[in-house]
Amino acid sequence: MKRVLTYGTFDLLHWGHIRLLRRAKAMGDYLVVGLSTDEFNEAKPGKQPSYHPFEVRQLMLESIRYVDLVIPEVTWDQKVDDIRRHEIDVVVMGSDWEGSPRFEYLRDYCDVVYLPRTEGTSTSQIRRDLLFEAIEYKKEAERKADSDAAPGTAKIPVLPTPSRRPKLPPPPRR
Repeated sequence: MKRVLTYGTFDLLHWGHIRLLRRAKAMGDYLVVGLSTDEFNEAKPGKQPSYHPFEVRQLMLESIRYVDLVIPEVTWDQKVDDIRRHEIDVVVMGSDWEGSPRFEYLRDYCDVVYLPRTEGTSTSQIRRDLLFEAIEYKKEAERKADSDAAPGTAKIPVLPTPSRRPKLPPPPRR
């Protein structure tokens, strides 16, 4: 049995993620996904916090037919242990990691393959698009409130949207 491993945050799950998982699974018989924990993501410099908490992202990944096992990624240094523990033959990552010392040293333990990113989609772009839409929606609501107000009446303020959604309880364990 050929075993494949990939790592990621998989926040705001999109078709680029699904395509990566499908291509990774096609390289073997069993796909393990190392899912970055919330704490690990928060420790990465310049990384935005995940929108969905770890438990929700894990549930989403476990629901995808290409994924056989989801394990927590808690540190950069766990990869060799993961390869040994799960008897991994190939580590697959997106091409944005190609040549990175974070993955190149793994060639001493298994094959490492970089797959091209899916053009036209990324979590960062989705975040930017949603922010732009929220800003435009707020401007439109303010223009409408200004035009609907009778002369001489006070303007009704538009409440700002929260920068982070409230923490939800984790989904029930299966």
